[in-house]
Amino acid sequence: MLETLYQVVVDDLELALEQNSQATLLLSGGSTPAPLYQRLSSANLDWGKVSIALVDERWVDQDSSASNERLLRENMLVNQAAEATFKGMKNDHPTPFDGAAECSADYARLPSPFAICLLGMGPDGHTASLFPGAEGLRAALDSKHHCAGIRAVKSDVTGDNVERMTMTPWSILQSRRLILLITGDDKWGIYCKARQSQTSAKLPISLFIHQDSVLLEVYWAP
Repeated sequence: MLETLYQVVVDDLELALEQNSQATLLLSGGSTPAPLYQRLSSANLDWGKVSIALVDERWVDQDSSASNERLLRENMLVNQAAEATFKGMKNDHPTPFDGAAECSADYARLPSPFAICLLGMGPDGHTASLFPGAEGLRAALDSKHHCAGIRAVKSDVTGDNVERMTMTPWSILQSRRLILLITGDDKWGIYCKARQSQTSAKLPISLFIHQDSVLLEVYWAP
């Protein structure tokens, strides 16, 4: 699965660079895509013309073990890919709600449409940091800005880091290719449930399954 996805990402970035001389790659955190990032970091691409940005981020310092930025810096922004331009989400504002306008302005400067957006999904049906029941969820779903602040309900899924910054659906759907990467039978079951539901507030991933702006491609392995 990861080898197939690796080739898809490389081919898309090569095409975007050929057509536009620049490309944006949007990436999610988590342990599942880390091996993909390590493989991509050594891909023979003109990384100096590629911008890499996060789909979402916990509102923690960049050196925290919970930071998605740290995950990318250690696994993706190395080797050849160290030449890419990286845009993180965490800024100096005290909360993600305060920092959302600055983050949106930063993302508005990324080359668009975005070449690829890689999403993950949690066992509660969240994707990006669009958590069911979260403070700020409805505003994020309705927003026409790139980024939104979220305060999730604490759970086993969120852990202690409930304050997040997330790309909004409006922004995510400005991607030419939209990919969902999941593994395990449990995640497959949640995905199948979301296919039967259009209640984005309860299963936020369903929003991306049922929209018709960009085809959602699903990569799954047991």
